[in-house]
Amino acid sequence: MLYYLFNLLKDSGLPGVRLIDYITFRSGASFVLALFIALVFGRKIIDRLKRMQIGEIVRDLGLQGENTKKGTPTMGGIIIILAILVPCLLLGDLTNVYMLLMIVATIWLGILGFLDDYLKLKRHKKDGMKGKFKIVGQLGLGLIVGLTMWFSPDIVVRQNVETVTRDRTETVVTYKHENVKSPQTTIPFVKNNNFDYQWLTKWCGPYAVTMGWIVFVLITIFVIMATSNGANLTDGVDGLCAGCSAIIGVALLIMAYLGGNIIYASYLNILYIPDSAELVVFMAAFIGALIGFLWYNTNPAQVFMGDTGSLTIGGIIAVFAILTRKELLLPVLCGIFFVEDLSVMMQVAYYKFTRKRYGTPRRIFKCTPLHHHFQKSGAECTDVLLRRPFNPVPEQKLVVRFWIVCILLAAITFVTLKIR
Repeated sequence: MLYYLFNLLKDSGLPGVRLIDYITFRSGASFVLALFIALVFGRKIIDRLKRMQIGEIVRDLGLQGENTKKGTPTMGGIIIILAILVPCLLLGDLTNVYMLLMIVATIWLGILGFLDDYLKLKRHKKDGMKGKFKIVGQLGLGLIVGLTMWFSPDIVVRQNVETVTRDRTETVVTYKHENVKSPQTTIPFVKNNNFDYQWLTKWCGPYAVTMGWIVFVLITIFVIMATSNGANLTDGVDGLCAGCSAIIGVALLIMAYLGGNIIYASYLNILYIPDSAELVVFMAAFIGALIGFLWYNTNPAQVFMGDTGSLTIGGIIAVFAILTRKELLLPVLCGIFFVEDLSVMMQVAYYKFTRKRYGTPRRIFKCTPLHHHFQKSGAECTDVLLRRPFNPVPEQKLVVRFWIVCILLAAITFVTLKIR
């Protein structure tokens, strides 16, 4: 709203009005406003949740300090969603298709997570919405994003081209003059850092282009499901999911800013995506909302985000990476999320296999998702392959170590773009 108001006042001669044209100004304002909303209104929302007796239901896993978390207000993801949407609606360009898709993704997954939390509280059980309904919701969002990127004329890319100078002493990155509609993305460890999904379907002959986009849509659905569920599983320790997501958000913000500027995009030798710089405004609000939420979510947490927050956070990261054509970098950048996903899948598969093979089920980890493995004592777990560490890691130390790993993964993600 303010974005359009400032545009109307451009010719009025008022000082500072033209600052609204600068992505950096609007991003900074978006970050500050999101942080302010999370800090100020977050307290009011927490008090409201307490009065409504919306408290966390904790599953007994035998972890230290587990009982102290019972009754802590949940559904705190409302704070994050509110702190993201308000700055974007005020400072964002709502005619930009990238901004619109991010707002749709935020609201869509916010509703999905809210329904899951509501059912948990209504039934007084840790199990809320059935998994198949969550998958249908995530699949629906994947189709919306994937098909919009396929058919929208506003979503295009400009391909980067490497040329060697005559004296062969320098490689110069230039861009083709025309924008193209293509399911291309950025991939690490490959010269030019480009990968076209149509390469997988070139055997289809005249249908290669269509099939390439279909593969892209399927990848979009998978990435949204994997990342959203990964963030959901990571949200089990005070400050863990919010802190890791903020770090990931900073990395994605930098990539979006570079990819939306044709000069800076050439430095990383990545695709230039016209009009995608508007996403920086959204991601700045995302980071500000998470940092503000951490004020209340650090140990001992005054509020939990619940599925309202964790599903939304993971989905936002996934959709943002897809729109900026960085989805194939997520296995590295969101390594924490995917390891949490894998730990659960490995645990379940090994448990079922050993029960069928030996009659006595066994486990790989002391407890899953993976962060709980480090919280549990190894001395009492005799049927576990990985018993170390024997002594539980304090929650605060565990969270900070995971943050450090996330920072390293973010740095490695950028490095992979320069290694060929």
